[in-house]
Amino acid sequence: MSFDLVAALRRIKAQRSSCAVSRRADDDLPFVPEQIEAGPELMLDTCVYIDVIQGKVPRSVDDLLGARISNHSSICLAELTHLFGRLDPQHPETPNTLKELRGVIKDDIPAHRLTAPSTRVLGEAGMLAGLTTRLTGRSKEQALLNDAILYLHALERSCVVLTRNLADFDVFHQLVPTGSVLFYRQA
Repeated sequence: MSFDLVAALRRIKAQRSSCAVSRRADDDLPFVPEQIEAGPELMLDTCVYIDVIQGKVPRSVDDLLGARISNHSSICLAELTHLFGRLDPQHPETPNTLKELRGVIKDDIPAHRLTAPSTRVLGEAGMLAGLTTRLTGRSKEQALLNDAILYLHALERSCVVLTRNLADFDVFHQLVPTGSVLFYRQA
């Protein structure tokens, strides 16, 4: 396993000293269209799984998930399985929530569509998350790191990230515009 730091610094430009970046206006962002067409494969953000379980995805996202191939990142698998340890077993909703999660992991994430990010992605994601933290002033570094991993993992696999996390993924897209993302809002 090796990591080419020089190439990663050239790609991410982690030491750039530009003005602060911020989320763009909705009109400037790529949202899931109402009319769905065939297109590139998707890489799902963790929020998509949660929104599907809760019945909070709009019809256009349901249609998109039916029309395109969905890929799954091990980073999202980790975020989903984190809930098995995180949720309070004494809470009355926990058993049902975990049952739903078991179904998603078992039935909706086929092994041949689940991939892990490369060493290159992990190294560059650390830079991207650090750069985003510095330029935006946000302090949720671990969540940013996971999202940066997902963004660059999708780029590595030539997939479009599907997410409702406008704030973080818009900034990633501004800093590394070679990636692709489609946004949605909960129904």
